[in-house]
Amino acid sequence: MGLRDVWRQYKVLLVMGTSLVLIHLGWYQLKASPLLHKQITQDAVPEPAIVTFVSQPEAARRK
Repeated sequence: MGLRDVWRQYKVLLVMGTSLVLIHLGWYQLKASPLLHKQITQDAVPEPAIVTFVSQPEAARRK
């Protein structure tokens, strides 16, 4: 069984297997890239108004 016979019989397996491995490696490289991850600070995310309203004591809301 020569290289030509292996290519003819297992063409789909060779192409799909290689593609799957390369796609996964590329995906992991993208996930590991620090340029794609923003550092969220506490000041960058404002508190929603409903949280402020609900967290106030009952007496402060009535005034």
